[in-house]
Amino acid sequence: MAGNRAVVYLGPEKVEVQDVPYPELVDASNGKKIEHGVVLKVVITNICGSDQHIYRGRFPMPKGEQLGHEVTGEVVELGRDVLFLKKGDLVSVPFNVACGRCFNCKQRHTEICKNVNPKKDCGAYGFNLGGWKGGQADYHMVPYADFNLLKFPDKDQAMEHIDALCLLSDILPTGYHGCVSAGVRTGSTVYIAGAGPVGRAAAASARLLGASCIIVGDVQRERLDLVKSAGYEIVDLTKRTPLPDQIEAILGEREVDCGVDAVGFEAHGHGAESDEEQPEAVLNALMEIVKSGGGMGVPGVYAEGDPKAKTKEAKQGKMLLDFGKSWIKSPFILAGQAPVMKYNHDLMKAILWGRMDYLNDVIATELISMDQVVDAYKVFNEGSPKKYLIDPHGSIKSKHRKSQTAATVPA
Repeated sequence: MAGNRAVVYLGPEKVEVQDVPYPELVDASNGKKIEHGVVLKVVITNICGSDQHIYRGRFPMPKGEQLGHEVTGEVVELGRDVLFLKKGDLVSVPFNVACGRCFNCKQRHTEICKNVNPKKDCGAYGFNLGGWKGGQADYHMVPYADFNLLKFPDKDQAMEHIDALCLLSDILPTGYHGCVSAGVRTGSTVYIAGAGPVGRAAAASARLLGASCIIVGDVQRERLDLVKSAGYEIVDLTKRTPLPDQIEAILGEREVDCGVDAVGFEAHGHGAESDEEQPEAVLNALMEIVKSGGGMGVPGVYAEGDPKAKTKEAKQGKMLLDFGKSWIKSPFILAGQAPVMKYNHDLMKAILWGRMDYLNDVIATELISMDQVVDAYKVFNEGSPKKYLIDPHGSIKSKHRKSQTAATVPA
């Protein structure tokens, strides 16, 4: 049997690549055999901003657990009940674990499956959400494989686009979901809070949906420069100029049609308060600058149980929202994890047919080995604009490797 390495969480700002058991077709919550599952040889697995919540000790996670929920891999082992996949298939793994059989899954709400987590209607790999092992590893197990996995129609073609297709496991559908939830459509003006990978994926999604003016705000200058160089408008939230004034300077008016929160509970204030954590800052900003009747998509993570939150209320996931002022504007808000399977097939086709050739300009992926993972977590945590893609077996062709920059992880 093959060996297996995985990225393991050891406490705040401490991860390690360790030898771990080869994955078994077993449900960790009850010990039952999973005949509907498969084992994948991981081709590529990404570091996500949500992993950074865990890395910083902000999202509750037991020490010793495997990290990672963005996985693309090759099928190497099948349970006896898997009917429509075969060994050698190249597949994308949605980060949501879903059964495909409950009421919510049948409504395409795979982000709130009722059967994969005994504690709540939500399962995901590499979180404390059902005991599903993380996928930053050499090998990874996926249950309900016929339902969960997106098979690429042509393996060789997929490998030519792997640095874009690997984003289908999370950040691209998540950014797209934020835009769809906010009502982005042809001609829309949209403000996206956060220039991290999800915010940048949302910007690319807004372009695919036909938005006319796409504005991205952040406090990290290097990320804003990347977004600007890729052809999007930006606002620097460290400036003392109020956000509506910065939007007006770009758009000629102080409000946008739609807003997306790609930051979540680790948000910071604006201007003089940009160094201070204010978990409600993005939501209050969106309620201020989205037009009456406009929409807000909130895929940014909000959670209770944050031990490092600044206040007692924030530790419980409670925030001071300026909702009274905004209620009169008749806003609509949709929050929560993205139901990846609702979007990943269509986004795959958009990539394969060249409709998102601009994607990597704004995502800025960089391929790394397992030996570089610890450094990558550190550099990403310090604000690097890169999206790090782990190549555990060294199986990605050299032409997909990105040029080195000042923020590059040491070899």
